[in-house]
Amino acid sequence: MTTTLEQAQARSRWAAVLSRAPASAGGARKPWSPAVKAVVAVLVAIALAWTLVPIYWMVMTSFKSTAEVALSHPTYFPRHVTGANYRYLFSGPFPFADFLVNSVVTSSITAVVTVVVAGLAGYSFSRGRYLLRSGLTYGVLATQMLPLAVLVVPLYLQFLNLHLLNSYVGLIIGYCSFSLPFGAWLIKGFVDGIPIEIENAARADGASRLFVFWRIVLPLVVPGLATTAVFVFMNTWNNLLFPLVLITAINRQTLPPGILASFTGTFNTNWAGMMAAAVVTTVPLAVAFFAVQRFLVRGLTSGAITGV
Repeated sequence: MTTTLEQAQARSRWAAVLSRAPASAGGARKPWSPAVKAVVAVLVAIALAWTLVPIYWMVMTSFKSTAEVALSHPTYFPRHVTGANYRYLFSGPFPFADFLVNSVVTSSITAVVTVVVAGLAGYSFSRGRYLLRSGLTYGVLATQMLPLAVLVVPLYLQFLNLHLLNSYVGLIIGYCSFSLPFGAWLIKGFVDGIPIEIENAARADGASRLFVFWRIVLPLVVPGLATTAVFVFMNTWNNLLFPLVLITAINRQTLPPGILASFTGTFNTNWAGMMAAAVVTTVPLAVAFFAVQRFLVRGLTSGAITGV
């Protein structure tokens, strides 16, 4: 009975102390004033306008006629909505469908190959204990410091000798050569954030290194793999220099050089048709982004927390 009374008195004393203590830094946050809310709303509106107005203009222009696009006073909404620009993409004289298929094939295969190879390389950079590991790791990173324009000519000569020009294989190898270093370093950061004690426990039970990577590490770095795949797919999809140099056959071109060659001329540019092609080109990127948005956000925040 005495012990119970003492515990009740101690709890009452602690409650009185806590009631007089100031709020901690992690406590309830002071609500924003109306002026601060107004400033934040204006900044958010400006950011949204900066992002969405070009997209709106692209979509609206794709439904305008060529004559309306050329007006000296631009219209913010089509006077006469037309779908002729979209029909022209697949019925015109240039193989836009081939451009689209080539971009989908090369970008998808590049993303898959990069994720597989970069996953193994990133795990090796993070957990490997072999000679020259540090030098090899930073050597891979150093390749990202060289601009593509410097290396595209030697790459072209190598592919010419290996008969890889105008082929999916050559273009995918070219894409992967610059995607793998980025992917390896990105996945290395995710593997660094996994406690090594988990792997040591599995190795102590007799699991092989490959089994540990496949059954333990890989499921834990799925956000990193998804983030790497999305970034590689987007960079490959928008790449103009590689297909412009390594591909000369028109039916093997991807979307960026194909659109450039199809809608721009010496004396005229078909802006309406180009905007329609840009809308169609943007759709796969938007679908890919929203499909893995959850993994992408987790991957970016995990990389920031682990200090990649």
